[in-house]
Order: sequence, then structure tokens, then C-alpha cells
Amino acid sequence: RLNRCRRLAKDWEASVTSAEAWLLIASTRQLVRRIARSANVKS
Repeated sequence: RLNRCRRLAKDWEASVTSAEAWLLIASTRQLVRRIARSANVKS
């Protein structure tokens, strides 16, 4: 699922630190979407 994040589709980052940061951002966005979707189903 993280491949849906266009920024992560290819290795554009110059450093490992920035690549890790973008991976963390994409993972966080995915988690927030999942939580929001489950909150909408329960209410």
C-alpha cells in the first residue's frame, strides 16, 4: 500500500534520513486514514 504514495514509488531522496522521513509520513497518513474510516463506520 505504501507504493500508492507517489513520492515512495522511486528512490528520489538524496539521503537515507530523508527517505526514512518520507516513509514515516506515508505510514502515518495510511494509519490516520484507517482510523478515520473505522470511526465513520462505528458512528
